[in-house]
Amino acid sequence: MALGSWSPELPFSDHTGLSDLLAERPAELLLPGAEFHHYMGGPAKTRVVRSLLPYQLPQALAAHVDFVGGLHRFPPTSSLRQRPAPQVAGTIGLHLGVTPSVIRKRYNLTAQDVGSGTTNNSQACAQFLEQYFHDSDLAEFMHLFGGSFVHQASVSHIVGKQGRGRAGIEASLDVEYLMSAGANISTWVYSNPGRHEAQEPFLQWLLLLSNESALPHVHTVSYGDDEDSLSSAYIQRVNTEFMKAAARGLTLLFASGDSGAGCWSVSGRHRFRPSFPASSPYVTTVGGTSFQNPFRVTSEVVDYISGGGFSNVFPKPSYQEEAVAQFLKSSPHLPPSSYFNASGRAYPDVAALSDGYWVVSNSIPIPWVSGTSASTPVFGGILSLINEHRILNGQPPLGFLNPRLYQQHGAGLFDVTHGCHESCLNEELQGEGFCSGPGWDPVTGWGTPNFPALLKTLLNP
Repeated sequence: MALGSWSPELPFSDHTGLSDLLAERPAELLLPGAEFHHYMGGPAKTRVVRSLLPYQLPQALAAHVDFVGGLHRFPPTSSLRQRPAPQVAGTIGLHLGVTPSVIRKRYNLTAQDVGSGTTNNSQACAQFLEQYFHDSDLAEFMHLFGGSFVHQASVSHIVGKQGRGRAGIEASLDVEYLMSAGANISTWVYSNPGRHEAQEPFLQWLLLLSNESALPHVHTVSYGDDEDSLSSAYIQRVNTEFMKAAARGLTLLFASGDSGAGCWSVSGRHRFRPSFPASSPYVTTVGGTSFQNPFRVTSEVVDYISGGGFSNVFPKPSYQEEAVAQFLKSSPHLPPSSYFNASGRAYPDVAALSDGYWVVSNSIPIPWVSGTSASTPVFGGILSLINEHRILNGQPPLGFLNPRLYQQHGAGLFDVTHGCHESCLNEELQGEGFCSGPGWDPVTGWGTPNFPALLKTLLNP
């Protein structure tokens, strides 16, 4: 753990009696060794309470506690990017960034491919780290970019409290593109307060889902952390909840991250740095792509930020053994084997456009927003449309999608075969991680959605 820009403020006051200790330092009594102080840092001058010293858990409690969080780590910064617009001579006949109409054209969605409004179908996105959206931004986005397809201009349910401050670009992006890709489908937003070790309280959100009987069928999450930044106990506990969600028939989609293969140095040796929850075998992970020509609706190539790789925590699940083995055997551009764990859970599973989106946030149209935070709600909305057809046909919702995706070898998806993502910048790799190729790869998964073909594939029993 590094302090970085975080500085100590005034510590808790000294104490003279047991009553004061019980009143002011109960956490230190429960966790011997910890010593809490106030710290302030980050761009927003956030104030937190943390201990720089290790703690012990009393033996009488240890058997009943999965983990203890919120003690050591400091809040991270967001990785969502706003890229500069590409330079081009003239724009006649060209689009000026990704909007719902561009998404629908590329993925072959017609004006009739919307929710019917007659089924008990719903979708959701989850927000963390004090990210909030504004209803007025959603209404303005649909007014500007809603096009000719039927859509809803307001969220059906908000679970949790929305902050009263400025809207976040992340939250605005998630809601606007989930509701435009999964058009005219009831949409919920889960607003999750607080932090776990200065990061997203994923477990808090998952426990909320586990305790509810009526839930949306598809959930998209555009947040993640470096796998090594979380304790093993916490990761395993969260993964148990992912198993429960899969068993209940929920579809959970996570962004693969915006750092390519990632990079960190261990004892002076470079290794790739996987992301969690993207690396969980019980979620469907979404990578990112770009248009070959950024101003035309063309075929797609790898977006160099697209997260992907191999988990250092979870073993490779059986459903993807064949696909991963084929990639490792056939790829002409494999990095050195010391950089990644070839026996780990490989991700992403699928992909969608992640470059150059228009977003409305705080009443301002913002161009060239990029990240797998964009591709994830787009793919989620398309799966919600497929659930609509399944429900109308008397079939259950899709549920946990991965075994079927791999069994069907990516049928119904546009295969992305060109491009590599970024990683460690050193002489050995020259900045490249993994590269895409025919079939599955750890950059774009099986590829991006071709709605009519994917619908046909996933309507089959």
